[in-house]
Amino acid sequence: QMLIRFRQDVIALKPKVVVIMAGTNDVAGVAGPITQGMMAENIMSIVELAKANGIRVVLASLTPICDCYDVKQSKLRPFGKIIGVNGWLREYAAESGSVYLDFYKAMAEGRNLKKELSDDGFIPNEAGYALMAPLAEAAINNALHGK
Repeated sequence: QMLIRFRQDVIALKPKVVVIMAGTNDVAGVAGPITQGMMAENIMSIVELAKANGIRVVLASLTPICDCYDVKQSKLRPFGKIIGVNGWLREYAAESGSVYLDFYKAMAEGRNLKKELSDDGFIPNEAGYALMAPLAEAAINNALHGK
């Protein structure tokens, strides 16, 4: 639904930069089945809309998950799909002139989310967000100033 809401939720606010962190619910099929190609097309449309409106783009990776709690996250969000989406995001960021923000690398131990960064194996906890915040700030700064 991000593409549908992008004009009202982002463009209308006239930001200098937008951080796009999308795809984890698509990988899980939360809103129904979606292919990686459909997801890529939606993200490309969002990036194109942002750029057409003078908004710089930061594309954030999907975060890792772990099966370290009761809910087996890998059944909903398979490790291979997350890694595949992140590879595409990295390539598309370079191709589109966007900044790639690699949360995955900072939060993973192997292919698993570090257990101390989440209380459910999926959503970051306070420690997870504390790790993510300076990475996001640096990526925004990079988008603004090209550093």
